[in-house]
Formats: sequence, structure tokens, C-alpha cells
Amino acid sequence: MLCVDRSAGTWRDGAVRDLPSLLQRGDVLVLNDTRVIPARLRAVRDSSGGKIEILLLPPETSLSPVDETRGVVRRVLMKSGGRLKPGETMTLRDGPRAVLIESLGEAGHTVRFECGLPDLHAYLSVHGEVPLPPYIRRGDGPSAVEDVERYQTVFAKNPGAVAAPTAGLHFTPDLLGLLDQRGVERVTLTLHVGPGTFRPVKAEVVEEHFIDPEPYYIPAETVSTLRKALAEKRRIVAVGTTSLRTLEGAAEQLLDVEKGGALAGATNLYVYPPYKFRIAGGLLTNFHIPKSSLLMLVSAFAAPESSAGIELTRNAYAHAVAEKYRFYSYGDACLFL
Repeated sequence: MLCVDRSAGTWRDGAVRDLPSLLQRGDVLVLNDTRVIPARLRAVRDSSGGKIEILLLPPETSLSPVDETRGVVRRVLMKSGGRLKPGETMTLRDGPRAVLIESLGEAGHTVRFECGLPDLHAYLSVHGEVPLPPYIRRGDGPSAVEDVERYQTVFAKNPGAVAAPTAGLHFTPDLLGLLDQRGVERVTLTLHVGPGTFRPVKAEVVEEHFIDPEPYYIPAETVSTLRKALAEKRRIVAVGTTSLRTLEGAAEQLLDVEKGGALAGATNLYVYPPYKFRIAGGLLTNFHIPKSSLLMLVSAFAAPESSAGIELTRNAYAHAVAEKYRFYSYGDACLFL
């Protein structure tokens, strides 16, 4: 784990096991307890028999996932050998038919599965594949037990994500126990991660990059703990960019002490320098690739309300590359405090 001191503009090599000594009593660690679902499906076009790969996206609050009279409507990403047209039908491997309702450009496609929600969940449990990143090569078909178990945090609870909140993969029950002994508070929230989080930035103008909306839920207990920590000026440390985007995306509501209870919504918050962070005071994340929105977020967090974090992040990453730190989902960690 690379430990970056934001105020000093310095870094040093460490390890995730050092977290209990690096965090302080009273710090609040925020974990994303989303659970990855087997969201990758295989289908064939009814018109030609051509193969289609379907990746379910997390349901949005604006799109009801269930229409009892017409089936289950979901937004998806699809790969096929030819252009798909609205109204076209396809059949899932050993499963129900689906109809393409609308093409949404960068946002994917809207598809109606001609079955009820319980039947779709049952189908996913048998035929769905763990949506590992494309650089982890696996053959078609049900995922191996090892992939099902390893692409999940130890605190995963609420199903819905189609990508793991990978910063959370570093935690073990023993490490969580040591953090408890240290006096570090721990709370959870849920943001169902979509693949858009990792979509490369191709827009010539940074502000024009598209970010998928992702649904979140912050329990009332978490809201209360966060507000108390903020009032007492204690540090809130987000585990992963998903937790941070949830906290900052819901900042207005979190800071409104008149608004009680749990918070729910969707966020497509896009963070790039300069950015003023209102909730998070620390971030544990993995290393991110060039031309990604996540690297922009990290650069913004390295020096809030400034563009100086770009150079700090560039230099810290150069050190990580030289020291052969591992990037990507199963890579090493980076702690910004």
C-alpha cells in the first residue's frame, strides 16, 4: 500500500496491514457493502442465430425494474456481431426471450426480459457469469467457484453491483477486528457499482465525459454516525471511489441535519480537479489507469480545491510503477490522508 500524505505532498511504501496504526481513534471508515451479481449473460439473435453478450446494469430509481404485464425492464450493455435494432428479439442461453426496446448510445440499451423478476433471478443464479473485468480472461459459461468467492468483499451484503468495489477486497475479518480494537468506527452504505465507473475518458473536453448513474442507499444509522463525526470534526475515510462518490453525491442531504432517516437516490457525480470535498477526509483506493475518471477523482482528492493534486498523483504513481505496484481490480492499495 502506498501511503500519500496530502498536506506534505509526500508518500511512502507501506502495507494494508498497517491501517490500524495509520488511522486514528474516532476515525470513521465507510465501506460499500454492495454484492456483485452474476450479471453477464449469453444470448442469440432470433433473426440470425448470432451471438450476443449482455451485461446487466444496476437498476435506476427512474426505471422500474418490474412490469408485471410485460416482463422485467433493465438497462444493459450488449456486444454483438452486427448492429441491433429496437424491436429485435433474442433468446438467452437455455432461458427466456428478450426484446430490445431502445438504444441509448453510450448509456447502453433498454431490454425487456419476457419473464417475471423471480424467474430472472433464478436464471441468473444458474446461468449468469461473474462480470470480471475483460483483462481477466475466462471462457463462456458459469463462473468458477474461485471467481464467485474472490470477486466479493468479506462484508458484501446487498446484491446489485455488476463490478466489485475493489478497494474493499483488501479487508479481512482479522483486519476489521484490529481496526475495531484501534477505536476506528465502521459504517456501511450501498452503491451498486456499474461498469461505467471504469469507462475510459474519450471526450476531448473533460466535462463532456458520460458517467452512468448508480443507485445508492445510506442507512439511517450511517447517516447519524457521519453527521456526529462531522460535527465533532472527526475524519471520515472512504473505502473506495464508490463510497467517496456516494458520500459526496449525497453531501447536501448529509449536511442537512433537519433531514432525518436513511438516504436513497442515484449519483452520476463526476469528480475532477479542482473539486471541493465536503464529507470525505481520507481515501483508500486501488491504482487506476490513465484516461480514467477514477484517476481524475484521485487527482482531485490529492489536493482539494486545487489542480496541484495532478502533479502529486503523477509523481506518486511514477514511484508506484518503479516499485512494481500492481494496478487493476486485484492490485495494490493507495491511501490518501
